Amino acid sequence: MTIGGKTIDQALASLSDMTAGAVPIGKDEYLQRIARAQAYMQAQGIAAIYINAGANLTYFTGTKWYASERMVGAILPAQGAVEYIAPAFEESTLKDFMLVEGAVNCWEEHESPYALFIAVLKRMGIAPNSAQAPRIGICESAAFFIYDGIRPLAEGYALENARNVTAHCRTRKSAAEIALMQRAKDMTMAVHIATASMLHEGITTKEVEEFIDRAHRKVGASAGSYFVIVLFGEATAYPHGVSYMQTLKAGDTVLIDTGCKLHNYISDITRTYVYGPISERQRSVWNSEKKAQAAAFAAAQLGVPCEEVDAAARRSLEADGFGPGYKLPGLPHRTGHGIGLDIHEWPYLVGGDKTPLDVGMCFSNEPMICIPGEFGVRHEDHFYMTEQGPKWFTEPAHSIDDPFGLQR
Repeated sequence: MTIGGKTIDQALASLSDMTAGAVPIGKDEYLQRIARAQAYMQAQGIAAIYINAGANLTYFTGTKWYASERMVGAILPAQGAVEYIAPAFEESTLKDFMLVEGAVNCWEEHESPYALFIAVLKRMGIAPNSAQAPRIGICESAAFFIYDGIRPLAEGYALENARNVTAHCRTRKSAAEIALMQRAKDMTMAVHIATASMLHEGITTKEVEEFIDRAHRKVGASAGSYFVIVLFGEATAYPHGVSYMQTLKAGDTVLIDTGCKLHNYISDITRTYVYGPISERQRSVWNSEKKAQAAAFAAAQLGVPCEEVDAAARRSLEADGFGPGYKLPGLPHRTGHGIGLDIHEWPYLVGGDKTPLDVGMCFSNEPMICIPGEFGVRHEDHFYMTEQGPKWFTEPAHSIDDPFGLQR
């Protein structure tokens, strides 16, 4: 039996630490990322970029620091060493967190970090000139106050979005990144299987959420669940959940969307199935969702624009009577998102995103069917692009009777 039949303790006992051999990104790879970014900046004519605290700073330098009301980040010139900018009282702490070392340019609390930023650019030899304004990219994840503070001091510079550089680098995952994402997804899939096994009539969504957190810790995710959505019955028609707790009853559709982090990389998997007797309506919609997910995967070939993957899923759904477009009952959101250090990254599998699929890009594939007043079905698995085309991180759900393929 794949749905129900075990106690919570039995389900937890089926899990063990899965992190052995998972290797975090090393300093050499961070240095390679910086070199790749600098080569791209030189080719694009970008003089420097500001990388704000958060995922971008972690990606390029290995330095973990959370964004706040103070400007903390790194300045990456097209040529030369990376340097940091931070409040003076944080200098020692920042150095302690550094993986890629660099000079720390400090500002006292009463001083302007924005003026310091401009001064560092000039010291680096990046100064306004009569021929052409140096192009300076500002991290797209930086709060507006940082850009707003730099802007009036940046006369002679051309400020732009650093996304051109950050997205170019981050969307193309290395083998080491893909290995970490694969392990994280394997961990979450094991949690999904264990969770399905301990469901019983009368259990609440809150109790299931608590179990999933414990289960993620059991497989080695030290922080537990990165996120969790548990929905029963009609509530499954709402992609990101409802405000109220539900209690499981026979015949309910069950939708569970969850993930964890492993060495900064994220998993994100959704499974939908039925607890107890399955209606023909549930079976039909479940199978339509599976077809749409398969159509999206088949369309995801190298060089194909992202939007075509979304279009393929919608064509499949419309052939089964859903939509058209974003209309309900049907698919009200994009087919998929990029994933890596952030759970939602560029590019996106959605109309209007013409980014060509390239080796190393990683995506969710989740063309959810929402039927308000009845239920919803979302199959969410992720794939990555190889030289031969798309490859699943996790195999799609097998069937509504055996969603995890355990009875094959």
